[in-house]
Amino acid sequence: MKRLARQFRFLLGLLVLACAAGLPGHAALPFPSTRGGLPSLAPVIEPVTAAVVNVSVRQRSPEEQNPLLRDPFFRRFFGLPDRSQQGLAAGSGVIVDARNGYVITNHHVVKDASEIVVTLKDNRRLPARRVGSDAGTDIALLKVEAADLVEIKFGDSDALAVGDFVIAIGNPFGIGQTVTSGIVSALGRWGLSPEGYENFIQTDAPINPGNSGGALVDLRGELVGINTAIIGPTGGNVGIGFAVPSNMALAVMRQLIRFGEVRRGRLGIVMQDLTPQLARSLNVEHREGAVISQVQPDSPAAGAGLSEGDVVVSLNGRRVHGSAELRAQLGVIPAGETVELKVVRGRAERTVRVRIAEIEARHGIAGATVEQLAGAAFADAERGGERAVLVTAVEAGTPAFQHGLRPGDLIVGVNRKRVQSVADLAREVRGTGRVALAVIRGDFLVTIPVRE
Repeated sequence: MKRLARQFRFLLGLLVLACAAGLPGHAALPFPSTRGGLPSLAPVIEPVTAAVVNVSVRQRSPEEQNPLLRDPFFRRFFGLPDRSQQGLAAGSGVIVDARNGYVITNHHVVKDASEIVVTLKDNRRLPARRVGSDAGTDIALLKVEAADLVEIKFGDSDALAVGDFVIAIGNPFGIGQTVTSGIVSALGRWGLSPEGYENFIQTDAPINPGNSGGALVDLRGELVGINTAIIGPTGGNVGIGFAVPSNMALAVMRQLIRFGEVRRGRLGIVMQDLTPQLARSLNVEHREGAVISQVQPDSPAAGAGLSEGDVVVSLNGRRVHGSAELRAQLGVIPAGETVELKVVRGRAERTVRVRIAEIEARHGIAGATVEQLAGAAFADAERGGERAVLVTAVEAGTPAFQHGLRPGDLIVGVNRKRVQSVADLAREVRGTGRVALAVIRGDFLVTIPVRE
C-alpha cells in the first residue's frame, strides 16, 4: 500500500510538472505576474478588456436598391416581408483612441451596414459612425461619442517573432468578453484571399466567428494585431487563426481619418519572390527579397532608375522578405509620399528614393453605366496590349463606391472569367449569384466582392 501511495505521489508530481511546462500540442503561456499568490495572466488582461467591444450591425438589404421593392403597395400585393426586417450581424472591435472615440474593426463586419451599435464591456450601447473602410486590408474605422472610454496601446507588430505568446480578446455575439491564448505560429502569411495586401500574423490562439475585429495582444497588453480570419471546415476554430498586423492597421487608420478611404498610389513595378534559383541567376547573395520582373514605362520606378532584375530588400528601413510583404507595405502608403528602397543589383547595393504617384483616374473619359454597379461609369480601355474595362468615375456613397470601386480601376475579370469590354462586364454581373471583380489598381491586382 505504501509503495502504491509513493507511486501515486510520483505520478502526481510528474503531472504537475507537465502542466507547468506545457503538454505537447498545446502552447503553455509563461506567467508574467501573479494574482493572489498564484500565477495568472489576469493582470495583463484586466487593463485592456474594457477596450474590446461588441459591434452589432443592421445590414442593408439588396432590395433597398430596387425602386419597385421599396414600394409598400408592391410588397403587400406580392406578399413580400416587411423591409424593416433587415439582417443582423455582429463582430468585435478595439478602442484605440479614447479621446476621439476611434474603434477599429473589420471591413467585412460593417461593409453592408445601415446602422452600427457598439456595446462596451460595461454594457453601454453607443451608436457608431463609420469613418472609413478598406476592403484590401479588411480594416474599418468607427467613431463613437462617450466619456470614460478605455483604449489599447498600439504595439510594434514588426517586433513579433514566431513563438511569441499572444492573447486573443473578443466580444462575440454580445455574450461578453472572450479571452484565449496561444503563440505566434507564423508571420507574413498571404494568399487567403486575392486582395493583394495581406501580411497576416498566424496564431493558434482560438479565434471563433464573432471575434472578427477583436484584439490580438502581447504579454505587455499592447495591440499587435486585429483578428480577422479563421481557417476551418465549418468556420470554427481548428487552431489556425489570422490577424492583421497592428502596424498595417495603424497605417490604414491614419488614412481613413485623413481621407475617409485608403488612397493607394503607383510605383510602376511588377514583382515576384526571390528564390534560390533567381538569386543564382541574378548573382546576388541575398536569399530574401522581392525581384522586380517588370518596370512600367514613364512610372516613378522608371524615373528612379529601377530596372528588371533589381532585388528590393527593404522599404523605409523595414526588411522585405518577399513580394507579398512588399505589396502589403506599399499598399498602405498614400500617393504623394516618398519611400526609400534598398535595392540589390548583382553584388552592388544602393538606396533609391521614389515618390509614389497617384493612379491615373482619367475623369474626362465619357463612361457607360452598369445597373448592378450603380454609381460608377465605365469605358472600354487597353493596357499592355490587353483590352479591359476602365472605371472612369465613381460617385461617393453609391453602391459602386461602397463596394470599393474607384476611378482609375481597370476591371480585367469577373468570377475568374476575362472581360474585355463594358458589354462583357454588364453580361457577367447579371444574375443573383456570387460576383467578384478582378481589378488592377496601380501596381496591384485585387479582388472586389460585389455579391457574396
